[in-house]
Amino acid sequence: MKSWQCGSISLSLARPLVMGIVNVTPDSFSDGGDHADTASAVAHGESLSTQGADILDVGGESTRPGAVAVAPADELARVLPVVARLSETGTPVSVDTRRPEVAAACVEAGASVVNNVSGFRDPAMVDVVAASDCGVVIMHMLGEPSSMQVGPHYSDVVAEVEGHLLAQAAMLEAAGVDRERIAIDPGIGFGKTLEHNIALLRAVPRFASHGYPVVIGASRKRFIGDMTGESEPKARLGGSVAAALFAARSGASVVRVHDVAATAQALAVDAALGG
Repeated sequence: MKSWQCGSISLSLARPLVMGIVNVTPDSFSDGGDHADTASAVAHGESLSTQGADILDVGGESTRPGAVAVAPADELARVLPVVARLSETGTPVSVDTRRPEVAAACVEAGASVVNNVSGFRDPAMVDVVAASDCGVVIMHMLGEPSSMQVGPHYSDVVAEVEGHLLAQAAMLEAAGVDRERIAIDPGIGFGKTLEHNIALLRAVPRFASHGYPVVIGASRKRFIGDMTGESEPKARLGGSVAAALFAARSGASVVRVHDVAATAQALAVDAALGG
C-alpha cells in the first residue's frame, strides 16, 4: 500500500511517518501530567508538528499496565478541545481511545484517525468508523490494561497476534471500512513479555507483507529498560530511537513516539545514507 487514506487526507507511505504522542493525562507512564490541560497539550502538539510529526496522536486515558479506566465524559473533556484545536493546524490528528462516544465526537471535531488499542472488539466502535471515512489503527492487546501484564502467555506470539490483527481487519472490511483506511499495530508492551516484544519487532516484515501499513509504538517502554537497565522512561531516548529505526528499516510505515525531533532526525539520516 503506497498511501494510507485518513478521511480527506491521503498520507503517502513513501517514507516512514512519525506519529507524535500528545497525552492529555495525569497518569501516563512516562509523561503523565506534563500536558494535562488544553493549552499545554495544544502547544505540545504544535511543537511536535514543528519537530517533524506527520500525525499527532491525542489520548486522554492512560493505558499503561495496571491503569484504571477513565469515565468517558472525563476522557472526552480532556481530548475533544485538544483534537479540535490541533485539527486546525494542518497536521492530521489521531484520537487514541477505547470509547466509541469519544471516537465519534473527535472525528466530528476533525480527527482523521481512530487509534483503538482494543482492536475494535467493541461493535459500537466498529459502527463509528464504518459510518465515517477516517483512518483506523487496529492494535493487539491481551485483555485489558489493568491486567494485561499479569502472566501474559502465547503458544506462538507472532502467529497469534498476526491472526488476530488480520481477523479484525477482515471484520472491519466486511463492515464497510475500506482496506486503504486500515493500519495494524502488534501492540508492543500490551500484554507481552520482553521476549514477546522482541519477537514481534523482529516479525515486522511478516506483518507488513499483508499490505496494511504497520504502526509500531515502542517509545520509552519498559522492554527498552529491561534491555538496557534504564528505569526512567524519559531516559530511554537512545533505545527508543533505535527501536523506531529498526522498525522502520523492517517495513513499519508509522512509528509512534514521544521524542519526535530525535526520531525524525534519525530517520532522515538513515534515508540519506540509503537505509
